[in-house]
Amino acid sequence: MRLTLSDFASSAEAVLAPEVWDFFEGGAGEERTLAANVDAFDRLWLRPLVLRGVGRPETATTILGRRWDAPVAVAPLAYQTLAHADGELATVRGIAAAADVPVVISTFAGRGIDELAGIGGELWLQVYCLRERAITRRLIERAVDAGFAALVLTVDTPHMGRRLRDLRNGFRLPIGVRPANLTGADFANPAEHAKAEFDHGLDWSVVDWLRSVSPLPILLKGVMTDIDAVRAVDAGADGIIVSNHGGRQLDGVPATLAVLPEIADAVSGRVPVLLDGGIRRGRDVLAALALGADAVLLGRPILHGLAVDGSRGVTDVLRIVLDELTDAMALAGLRSIADVGPDLVRLSRGPYPRTGSNAAGGQR
Repeated sequence: MRLTLSDFASSAEAVLAPEVWDFFEGGAGEERTLAANVDAFDRLWLRPLVLRGVGRPETATTILGRRWDAPVAVAPLAYQTLAHADGELATVRGIAAAADVPVVISTFAGRGIDELAGIGGELWLQVYCLRERAITRRLIERAVDAGFAALVLTVDTPHMGRRLRDLRNGFRLPIGVRPANLTGADFANPAEHAKAEFDHGLDWSVVDWLRSVSPLPILLKGVMTDIDAVRAVDAGADGIIVSNHGGRQLDGVPATLAVLPEIADAVSGRVPVLLDGGIRRGRDVLAALALGADAVLLGRPILHGLAVDGSRGVTDVLRIVLDELTDAMALAGLRSIADVGPDLVRLSRGPYPRTGSNAAGGQR
């Protein structure tokens, strides 16, 4: 029986080939940032209020003018067909069966934009800006035509970080696994493809370029400082995603949760602030909201559910998070998401009690 996201991580490791597990789970360098993302949540305590007559809490929220069933979305995850033959098809179906929340589709999705759009649910397109802008433009135009609701520009990846697990494994994509929405190029070695094809000279003018290509809201993913957060808003971004790419780019940067308060303060509510990295429990969602996030994105746990049981596994993973979130809200005396504030959390003065062999969510 799988009752936690840690249970799904253990099961996924058992069914995935070791090199695929490392591709999904690994981080850059010594993986300090990878571990820090999860550990940051373990350093916080929740401070419940009692006798609040909560009943069943309301988890719904509104982001960019759209209602979500909960402040949780799915982060862009490349090459999901490595985890399951249906790839993103299973993920989108699985999320739609659990809740009305967005799924961000990677530039390097293994299934096509048109077939994903036909399933239902809100879809966003994650964008890597390639040197050949015409390719990126066509991808965005296809997403607009298919009814996607937003663009997520990844801004922290002029090239892929130095991921030692992949280097040691000599990782290459298996035959038949490739991005369904891109043509040409040799994708077998993702790191080499990034070096050859990504736009290394990307600057703030890219926001204006995206605006000229598409009417969709634009969120910038990979912001880690208050300085860049203000620049993003001034450049016209409609939202910010605080992200260190799951610890997969520059090792040694802080956990996303650690920098969230300064970014939320700098933005001051002008645009939504989302966060990814290290979400492994429903109470982690509350901690992120208390420190300034409007919503969070789930990453690796979705892949774990996908690998274990396809769309049903994805559904189960999201339902666990939402059930834990609802339970934590009720026990903390929170009637709705609007009740979550900074007084909910306090930094632990000592080590958080860790249990089980997979306390870090399967990332070590």
